[in-house]
Amino acid sequence: IVFGEVVNGINFTKDFLASITNFVGGRSKEYEEEIVNARADAIREMMDRAKKIGANGLVGIKIDVETISVNENGVMLLVVATGTAVVVED
Repeated sequence: IVFGEVVNGINFTKDFLASITNFVGGRSKEYEEEIVNARADAIREMMDRAKKIGANGLVGIKIDVETISVNENGVMLLVVATGTAVVVED
């Protein structure tokens, strides 16, 4: 089993814009972009770790996304990618 973990902070501007979206309703493009980027980074890290142990594939991939409150004005995103590293032969 290999993991890729990423903790990304949300800057003040994005956090402020997301709070407006939360107040008036709708989708938060700012948070969505952060989640997409953090997920890609976590998957890339997981793949790198699998390669380091000699694997050439991954199966059973799971992505978890959590928020961490830093203080009343700040949020960080925790993204963890988990998968089983395998060797696939031709």
